[in-house]
Amino acid sequence: MARRTGRKLLQFDRKLGARFVAGADEAGRGPLAGPLLVAGVLLDYAKLRDHKVRPLACLNDSKQCTEAQREELYRAVIGCAERVVVRAVPATQIDREGLHRSNLAGLRGVLAELAPPAEVCLVDGFRLGKEAPEHRAVVDGDEKSAAIAAASIVAKVTRDRMMRRIDALYPAYGFRSHVGYITPSHTAVVREVGPSEIHRRSWRARAYMTDNELAELVRAESA
Repeated sequence: MARRTGRKLLQFDRKLGARFVAGADEAGRGPLAGPLLVAGVLLDYAKLRDHKVRPLACLNDSKQCTEAQREELYRAVIGCAERVVVRAVPATQIDREGLHRSNLAGLRGVLAELAPPAEVCLVDGFRLGKEAPEHRAVVDGDEKSAAIAAASIVAKVTRDRMMRRIDALYPAYGFRSHVGYITPSHTAVVREVGPSEIHRRSWRARAYMTDNELAELVRAESA
């Protein structure tokens, strides 16, 4: 990772003037199967000096990193963070309460575990409501704040690892390769053998339809 993106992100947090800064982000909003993984990371800027902060020099939004880079940054975050909290929201809860509501509840939960000592809580994009600790919603926060970017790395790596372990329980679906996201092969298996216990029934319903059912739906929509 040649670019020193982490310096800009760390500078954003330092300018807030707080010692303890918490960031929260999630991974797994879009998949057809598996949990939504929400992570919170607390950084102590009184300790992140000199050699202790160097592992975060290449910190970046998880979507901008390769798998190998995310794994390296995950180890750096775990080594540098004051505290890390993760919550896995299962498919059954997403089906029952809705994806967005489940996401907001997860983000509120991880920030509540970090504040205090967090003096400033940052979240990527969303206002979390009055029940949440006092917080700031940062648009594209995983590209601006070190605490949010660190949370995005933890969430993504943790979820991918979980899905690759789950692959052993449901080998027919290929979770090891696509970690639950929609791909042609994933959709084909679901239509052939049906969804597993960890598939989200309320999400992307067309992926569960047979070709005949899809054709009927298309005809109905175009009528």
